[in-house]
Amino acid sequence: MNGAKLRERLAKGEAITMLTPHHASSGLAVRLVELGADAIFVDCEHGTWSFEDVRVTAQAIRGAGGAAIVRPHAHERPLLIRYLNAGADGLMVPMVDTAEQARAIVDAVRYACPADHEKRLVIAMIETPKAIDDLEAMLAVEGVDVFFIGPGDLSQNMGYPPAPPFGQPRPQAVTERVELAVRKIRAAGKVAGTLVTSDELPFWLERGVKYFYVHSDPFLRVGLAGIGKMLGR
Repeated sequence: MNGAKLRERLAKGEAITMLTPHHASSGLAVRLVELGADAIFVDCEHGTWSFEDVRVTAQAIRGAGGAAIVRPHAHERPLLIRYLNAGADGLMVPMVDTAEQARAIVDAVRYACPADHEKRLVIAMIETPKAIDDLEAMLAVEGVDVFFIGPGDLSQNMGYPPAPPFGQPRPQAVTERVELAVRKIRAAGKVAGTLVTSDELPFWLERGVKYFYVHSDPFLRVGLAGIGKMLGR
């Protein structure tokens, strides 16, 4: 499992990129790895991936040298175990609000993979203001590799749209909350992650973020807009 490779690189202070294909496509996932993505985000919370899709795609991603990071739609223990048994290199679990929830996720991973749980990456998604306020307790939980601040859900939970208009920055209040969370995570000696655009990445890299989730759609949008402009559209 390539989750261990990501952990080793993070331990060395390297930055990791995780891209999403947005579609249940093993071919597209592999192509993103070939083009430079370290990991592929298999989104089973908002996407259409089946367990069989996860199994086949994870094998293909590993074959290309990448890692398949699965986001389940819930914390349910049997669900986490099934995705791990299907071949996920790591789990990126949404809406982790308490130390108890984080500990239960770690326990599920170790139960599902008693012989090789260290080969799976465990990512806890921090997506509410309360989770950020209470983050210190969660940071004390052993076995969580990355504490990932999800700015989209955090924005909604703060009363803002999940994403700003294309090319526009997030509300300053949201950015400040993400910065606070990153400072707490780094102060605890843990790895911080967040969602970024290519324009935002340098800002967060400077602040110590090491795990970057990047959407592939903006690259397609910019590229197609450029072609359209050349064609006078």
